[in-house]
Amino acid sequence: MKVIVRVKPWSKLEGVKELLGGNLSVNVNEPAEGGRANHRAIELLAEHYSVSKSCIRIISGHTGRLKLVEIKK
Repeated sequence: MKVIVRVKPWSKLEGVKELLGGNLSVNVNEPAEGGRANHRAIELLAEHYSVSKSCIRIISGHTGRLKLVEIKK
């Protein structure tokens, strides 16, 4: 399954929200430096979908807030 994810770094509250159209918003409390926000977003998505972190892969958007993410169940 592929979804579009909007990652919001430096958020006070972490979590995953489902938006209209099947897109997701992921709030992380990590900075967007050195891929730390991406790693935390993958951890939160793994918890949300109850899969391991290795089942989630960022396809595009590594340096932007909008990302295309593939989730294997």
